[in-house]
Amino acid sequence: MKTWKPNISVCVCVQVYDTADGTLIQPLKGHKDTVYCVAYAKDGKRFASGSADKSIIIWTSKLEGILKYTHNDSIQCVAYNPVTHQLASCSSGDFGLWSPEQKSVSKHKVSSKITCCGWTNDGQYLALGMMNGVVSIRNKNGEEKVKIERPGGSSSPIWSIAWNPSKDEHNDILAVADWGQRLSFYQLSGKQMGKDRQLNFDPCCVSFFSKGEYIVMGGSDKQASLYTKDGVRLGTIGEQSSWVWTCRVKPDSNYVVLGCQDGTIAFFQLIFSTVHGLYKDRYAYRDSMTDVIVQHLITEQKVRIKCRELVKKIAIYRSRLAIQLPEKILIYELHSDDSSDMHYRVKEKICKRFECNLLVVCSQHIILCQEKRLQCLSFTAVREKEWLMESLIRYIKVIGGPSGREGLLVGLKNGAILKIFVDNPFAITLLKQNTSVRCLDMSTSRSKLAVVDEHNTCLVYDINTKELLFQEPNANSVAWNTQCEDMLCFSGSGYLNIKASNFPVHQQKLQGFVVGYNGSKIFCLHVYSMAAVEVPQSAPMYQYLERRMFQEAYQIACLGVTDNDWKDLATEALEGLDFHTAKKERKKRGESNNQLFLADVYAYQGKFHEAAKLYRKTGHDSRALSMYTDLRMFEYAKDFLGSADPKDTKLLMKKQAASAKNSKEPRAAADMYLTGGEHMKAIEIIGEHGWMDMLIDLARKLDKAEREPLSRCAVFFKKFNHHGYAAEIYNKMGDLKALVQLHVDARHWDEAFSLVEKHSQFRDDVYVPYAQWLAEHDRFEEAQRAFHKAGRQAEAVRVLEQLTHNAVVESRFNDASYYYWMLSMQCLDIARDNTEKKEEMLKKFHSFQHLAELYHVYHSVHRYMSEPFSSNMPEILFNISRFLFHNLTRDAPMGISKVDTLYALAKQSKLLGAYKVARHAFEKLQGLKIPSRYQDSMELSCLTVRSKPYRDSEDLIPMCYRCSTNNPLLNNQGNSCINCRQPFIYSASSYEVLPLVEFYLEDDISDEEAVSLIDLEVPRVQTNSTQRSERISRISRPS
Repeated sequence: MKTWKPNISVCVCVQVYDTADGTLIQPLKGHKDTVYCVAYAKDGKRFASGSADKSIIIWTSKLEGILKYTHNDSIQCVAYNPVTHQLASCSSGDFGLWSPEQKSVSKHKVSSKITCCGWTNDGQYLALGMMNGVVSIRNKNGEEKVKIERPGGSSSPIWSIAWNPSKDEHNDILAVADWGQRLSFYQLSGKQMGKDRQLNFDPCCVSFFSKGEYIVMGGSDKQASLYTKDGVRLGTIGEQSSWVWTCRVKPDSNYVVLGCQDGTIAFFQLIFSTVHGLYKDRYAYRDSMTDVIVQHLITEQKVRIKCRELVKKIAIYRSRLAIQLPEKILIYELHSDDSSDMHYRVKEKICKRFECNLLVVCSQHIILCQEKRLQCLSFTAVREKEWLMESLIRYIKVIGGPSGREGLLVGLKNGAILKIFVDNPFAITLLKQNTSVRCLDMSTSRSKLAVVDEHNTCLVYDINTKELLFQEPNANSVAWNTQCEDMLCFSGSGYLNIKASNFPVHQQKLQGFVVGYNGSKIFCLHVYSMAAVEVPQSAPMYQYLERRMFQEAYQIACLGVTDNDWKDLATEALEGLDFHTAKKERKKRGESNNQLFLADVYAYQGKFHEAAKLYRKTGHDSRALSMYTDLRMFEYAKDFLGSADPKDTKLLMKKQAASAKNSKEPRAAADMYLTGGEHMKAIEIIGEHGWMDMLIDLARKLDKAEREPLSRCAVFFKKFNHHGYAAEIYNKMGDLKALVQLHVDARHWDEAFSLVEKHSQFRDDVYVPYAQWLAEHDRFEEAQRAFHKAGRQAEAVRVLEQLTHNAVVESRFNDASYYYWMLSMQCLDIARDNTEKKEEMLKKFHSFQHLAELYHVYHSVHRYMSEPFSSNMPEILFNISRFLFHNLTRDAPMGISKVDTLYALAKQSKLLGAYKVARHAFEKLQGLKIPSRYQDSMELSCLTVRSKPYRDSEDLIPMCYRCSTNNPLLNNQGNSCINCRQPFIYSASSYEVLPLVEFYLEDDISDEEAVSLIDLEVPRVQTNSTQRSERISRISRPS
């Protein structure tokens, strides 16, 4: 418990404390009068405070105020919605609802002063406790849905309410505490659950634990008390010197904080100890502080006993169960003697208050332990015996005995260990050690005693001689096996330790405390739950076998081991000539043939031929064969078989081959496997050793139907690069796909292509890996063609796009032009083959054709700007630059520089006398970022061109050959006529406008007829062939 007392003189602020040590973190100033209430939001990111100054302040977790609003009266209580950040604030005359989404606070009048409030778990309803004894339940909009009128009325004001936060409850449960000194519970509908609980004090605060299992309540009795969720008082948490006005439980923990009238704040941690009892496979433990659950650890059956009072102690023994309550002890007994019966009934009630540290129950008595004193009481509360010890009693356990005469094992703080019989007034000292006793247990024969002392050491004594047999460290509890005298287990440091006799400890991970050990089951208590852990007894059994202690090993095996462990036990017993144990093991497995057992005995004695005869006589020839082959007596095995079934002969041959293989005679083993018909095993041996000649001979002898052995041979030929042999096998099998794959893996492309010519279904299997191989070797153009041949148009296009991108990045614009042209042709092929993508591919075709032309043209401009000499004439450079400029009116393609294009155009225009074009180009350059290497020369050229006349040379003006209109050098229509919009046709070398006009055929003229008409000479004299002339004119007419 921690307490601290705030400075009451500064109660107008909100004080924030560190719960670790009570340090004041920061006083929050903002209110002008006494602060009456505070409340945190569910997520802890905000909290609100209400004051007598009629204001509400909302604070962040960083202790910063973010909002303030007011009521007409002093604030009495505040509560955050557990689902949202909606805040309910209550004053003497109204209550308000505020949420971050609202611009204003919605307020609602009430008929009486509100003293307390609280939201349901789902945040849908708000309960208001009032001074007139009424509880009003409202929805999120403030509308009243339920009104609970308490019988006391205004003489019993509601001072605290709380909703049970448990998610296991089917209904929302509201706890109501009033100053009529009553605690009541209601459902959301307003229906009361159970009767009122009388409190005998004025309650001021009620708070549930996070899971709703307990209630904390405080008030005028100057203490905080713990109650069950049903209102049963369990005990006092802490007493204070003044009224407890508020109490809260920290979410998801057992911490409780109290606020008192004198300004004291007390901080408690509640520790709920385990109250339980164990007898063999029955475990009884306390649940919810007022119930007892009895669990059968083997069958996992459970029964709940509701006591409706605080359960203080539990003891269980045989058919008896004792439960200590604050004012009585209840004695229960099983309804029947059935070992699986779980029905308990009350046998006796001892209505008397007892103070004790430990409680033990026997068949006819209960034993109470209080510090040094032990008292034996009958079930009718008659004290029959009393023992006074010399030191505090640390441990007590019933070790059995006749009814009414049971024995008790008692461990004291001074290290003394005693045995007491309930019908004997004198205690018997078994032994005394120097360290305090923590845990005790006695072996089944009562000849050995295991003790865990205060230093966590497990000590084992011989009771008769008082001799310390052995000791083991890191133990917190110990238990003997109830079915085996020499086995015990102890737990500690996260491990379970099993010790048999004097052998080393066998460990495995286990959390918790060992409280019992029965056969192969270990009962372990971890936190508040008991579990039966099945532990195989193989390890201790083998420890006995290593010492050739067969009888003891058999006893351990009976506790629970695997079938293989039983066989190992029988084998070891036979080898050790312990026939009695071996015979018992065989009976355990259901084998009762004595002659078969005798044959096994002869075999272990070395009388192999006699054993073989008995095996044959009992019909177990296979055992004789296994015996001879295990001993590598193959000749004897052959003689034993004689002219037996050929299957047995083959089996013998296989075993002999396996023996030869293990003896590092692989060639002999391979020959034997071949003789025995085990081709796969022979192939594995031959292949592993690389005997290719032997392997090809075998492969040629195999029938083509034996596909698995042939395939395995081919795998080994491939592994050792004998592709010719592998191809021969695949041809023999008729496995064309594997043959194709062989050629592909070996990179024998010519053979693969020849196969594809004959079998086109393998086109993808060849051309796709071929294309990938070409791409890996930087032969991208060939790879693209290979993808195209394989019908992988998407891969072909992707390769071309990557090649194009690389060419542009590396300024290889001629290559980029070529790749774009190839891409356009690829799109044309796809459009021809795929009607669904025809329209899309045709668009891409025109786009790629256009880009191919632009990059082809820009190649010359780039060389002119980057190289000192140019092979192109000024007129050609001028035409190229002008054509490119007309096509760069929008965004330029990647890699094409507008600066280079305009500068080249400006220089050539100035040189050829097109000064108007030159000046326009220089003006365009002013709006671009000029490289520093061009800066000086460009500024000089820009100045000098201004000294020239503002016109272009007439020799350079292009003419439209359709309408004979002269077009300006810089044309708003781009590369088309400004008058008739006819596109210009350019020369691919000089980029001059050619005297050509594109035309389109009428629908009724075929291509063949158009060609024949174009080839005709134009008639010089007017003839009667008027119709022919009209058709020629229809061909020549442009659209």
